[in-house]
Amino acid sequence: MAVKITQAECTSCGDCLPVCPTKSITEKGGIFKINKDTCTECEGEADSPKCMAACSAGDACIVYL
Repeated sequence: MAVKITQAECTSCGDCLPVCPTKSITEKGGIFKINKDTCTECEGEADSPKCMAACSAGDACIVYL
């Protein structure tokens, strides 16, 4: 599985980018995206998924696919 960023909710703050252990989050022109092929939802990590915990935009920004 994976998670995705809801563009309408994303404030482009970038808080999610440095916490992704698989480097699945990318930014281009202020738009952040999660690569579903490499996202593991931080499986095996203490805080899962880390991007959701770091997101300051709220629960609607980063959602499960």
